[in-house]
Amino acid sequence: MITRACLIVMPALLTVLSLKGQQDKVDLYRLTQTSGFAVQNRITTPLDEGDMKGIRLSAQEGDGVAWLDGVSFTDGTIELDIRGKDVAQQSFVGIAFHGVSKDSLEAVYFRPFNFRSGDSAKRTHSVEYVFHPDFPWERLRKEHPGQYEKSVDPPPVPDLWFHVKIVVEYPKIEVYVNGNASPCLVVKEIGRHRGRKVGLWTGNNSDGDFANLTIHHQ
Repeated sequence: MITRACLIVMPALLTVLSLKGQQDKVDLYRLTQTSGFAVQNRITTPLDEGDMKGIRLSAQEGDGVAWLDGVSFTDGTIELDIRGKDVAQQSFVGIAFHGVSKDSLEAVYFRPFNFRSGDSAKRTHSVEYVFHPDFPWERLRKEHPGQYEKSVDPPPVPDLWFHVKIVVEYPKIEVYVNGNASPCLVVKEIGRHRGRKVGLWTGNNSDGDFANLTIHHQ
């Protein structure tokens, strides 16, 4: 016998199951014109450069996120093209996932200004994983030096587009850049995710460009 409680739970369960194996190609350019984002601490504008047709997030003090409306993400693969700039401490660009808000999320982000730095120590700070609010980059660098941030080899040109693939398969995260067969960063998630939001992320005083987003749900 199917109870009323079962009837309530089953649609939600079917929704979760239907995501497995699904691939979403997200039209970021269209979403900027149809209010398809829940934006926190940023202004978004459409970006049209031919093959690179997507979204630009403005630069503002503090972190900012453009969450994708109606997209729920747990495990899977996120791929997209990102462009930052070669300006020290003003280009932090990446993807937030397992999010609740801009202050409660996991993220993988890049510091393009470090990609080809002449300082070898700075190059090792090119790609980073964080778990906000408990484990920001400062704490991870202090308590786990060299574990949650790495260089990107071969390094992309800092102010040009680069392609990113992030594989989230709890408890492991792997990050690949520009089709390289070897990951530039492999980390163990610090804690199980708190939310399911996924969004485009920029850090303090940083703008950023994003295009060609695809999400594959595992």
